[in-house]
Amino acid sequence: MTVDLDETDRRLLSLLNDDARQSQRQLARQLGVAQGTVTNRIKRLEECGVISGYSAVLNPEKIGWTMTIMAGLRIVKGSMIDVQQKIAADPRVFAVYDVTGDWDSMVLARVKDREDLDNLTKTVFTLEGVARSFTHVVLNTVKEDSLPQPVHTDESSSN
Repeated sequence: MTVDLDETDRRLLSLLNDDARQSQRQLARQLGVAQGTVTNRIKRLEECGVISGYSAVLNPEKIGWTMTIMAGLRIVKGSMIDVQQKIAADPRVFAVYDVTGDWDSMVLARVKDREDLDNLTKTVFTLEGVARSFTHVVLNTVKEDSLPQPVHTDESSSN
């Protein structure tokens, strides 16, 4: 179910994406609304699932994850869910998607080095049920934003 967001909701979500540690008083001041309004809106956005949690955004390279990997998998019919659950359980994997096209699933992972990539390829991408895989190593990250910004009303009308 899609949740209707007004401009204040969008601005609030944008501010929280920028820094979720801000106090509700600071948020209210920036939005030009009462602190109670911020409290109520955050509670509503949490209850309806727009806000699903809070976490620190880590720099993968600073903690040793120096390579990003994208892999396409062709999965044997009838084993998709089992294979994807096993792959998703690997701590190096940060996203698993069902996709259309030549591949059944796309996997995004981070590894420490070539040896770790070799291990991931030989242990995870060759699980029983994986018929074929291809792996790409990311050379340069142009943009990576795991926290998409809510579209503002004026921006969405121009698209």
